[in-house]
Amino acid sequence: MNYQSGFGNQFATEAVAGALPVGRNSPQRAPHGLYAELISGSAFTAPRAENQRSWVYRRRPSVVVGAFTPLAQPWLKTGARDGIDTPPNPLRWHPIEVPAASADFVEGLRSIALNGDPEAQTGMAAHLALFNRSMDKRAFVNADGDLLLVPQQGALQIRTELGLLDVKPGEIALLPRGIAFSIAVDGPTRVYVCENYGAAFRLPELGPIGSNGLANARDFLAPVAAVDDTTGEFEIVKKYGGALWRATQPHSPFNVVAWHGNLAPLKYDTAHFNTIGSISFDHPDPSIFTVLTSPTDTPGTANCDFVIFPPRWLVAEDTFRPPWYHRNVMSEFMGLVYGQYDAKPEGFRPGGMSLHNGMVPHGPDTEAFDKASNAPLAPHKLDNTLAFMFESRWRFRLTEFALNGGALDAAYADCWAGLKEAAR
Repeated sequence: MNYQSGFGNQFATEAVAGALPVGRNSPQRAPHGLYAELISGSAFTAPRAENQRSWVYRRRPSVVVGAFTPLAQPWLKTGARDGIDTPPNPLRWHPIEVPAASADFVEGLRSIALNGDPEAQTGMAAHLALFNRSMDKRAFVNADGDLLLVPQQGALQIRTELGLLDVKPGEIALLPRGIAFSIAVDGPTRVYVCENYGAAFRLPELGPIGSNGLANARDFLAPVAAVDDTTGEFEIVKKYGGALWRATQPHSPFNVVAWHGNLAPLKYDTAHFNTIGSISFDHPDPSIFTVLTSPTDTPGTANCDFVIFPPRWLVAEDTFRPPWYHRNVMSEFMGLVYGQYDAKPEGFRPGGMSLHNGMVPHGPDTEAFDKASNAPLAPHKLDNTLAFMFESRWRFRLTEFALNGGALDAAYADCWAGLKEAAR
C-alpha cells in the first residue's frame, strides 16, 4: 500500500489526475465537478505551527446526510461523569476475550477508565475494542476527540475519508477528531483505544536530547487519496457530546477524490522508535519513551502522553534496572501488546491492562525485585516485548464494566506480599 511520509507535513494527493485545484483552494468550479470542503482540526486563528486543516474534493459534500437519531451502545462511556467511585488501589485486569457474538468496532467498544469532559475539551478515556466483524457500509465519526488505536490481536484495514491505512500489532493508528472511518478485520480482534478530548496529539519536544531521537516525524505515514464510489445506503454513526447518533446517506462517506493539507490520519510502526536510555547509572524517567503528547496549559504536564516500552538494551552500572517503586502525580493506564513487561514478569499478560492512579504506589513485583537486585550487571537486551502507557494529569474513574465485569485481578496486590522488611 502506498503512503505519504511525515508527521504534520503538508500533503497533496489525488486519485484522479487533475482533481486538485492549482493555485487556489475553492475555485468557482472545482475540477471534475467535485465539491470543495474544508475540514478544520483547529480554530482558524490557531498559531500557524498548531493550525490543522485539510481541503478535500469529493463527489458529494458531507452535508448530504439524513437526520441523526440516538443509537444505544451501553458499554461506551465518556468523561469522568460516566465513571464510578474508584478505590486508590493498584489495579490490574486479565485479558478480556473477544466475544463470539458478531460485533463490529462500534459495537465492540468497552470503556475502561475515564477522566475529564469532552464538552470542556479536556481529559481522555481508555477503551477496549473487542470485535470480529468488518463495518462494511457503516462509518464512525468521533466529534468528541482524536482516537489512538493500538491493535493487540488481529490486523486492521482502516478506510478513512482521506485514504487507507493497514495497521497490525506493533503499529498504531492516529485518527483525528471528526474524520469518518471504517474498520475491516479478518477474525477476532482486540484493540486498545485512547480517546483524547484535549489538545491534538503532537510529537514531544526533545530538549537536551537534541534534534534526533524518540519517534521521528518521517516514520509517520499518511494515506493517499483512494476514492470509494460504492453506491447504496450507508450508515453514519457519530459520537457527539458523549452519546452515539446514527443517520443514513445515499452514498459512501469515503468519496474524496483528492485532498491536501496537514490534518490527516496516520500510522506509525513502533519498531522505528529510537529508544534513549542510561549508559551510566539509574533507570531514567519513563518520559523518555514518549511517542506522542497532548499538552495542557501547564508546561510539561500532559493531558495525555502515549508512552511505549519497546525492545531495548540495559547497560547501566550499580543500578536497579527495572522501574523503581514510586508514587506519581500523573495517572498511568498500561497495556501489553506482546511479550513480557520487565517489572511484572508474571500476571501481566498480553491483552491485559493495569491502572495506577495519581499517588497510588506501585513498582516491581517480588520476583522482579529479587531478580534485579541479584543479577550480574552485564549488558542485557529486553527483546520481543511491547508495553505502552496512556498517562494523564487527571485521575481516572473506572466504569462499572471495568470494576465489576469479572476480569479484574483480585490477587494483584499479592505480587508485593513477599517483599521483606529491611534489616534494622
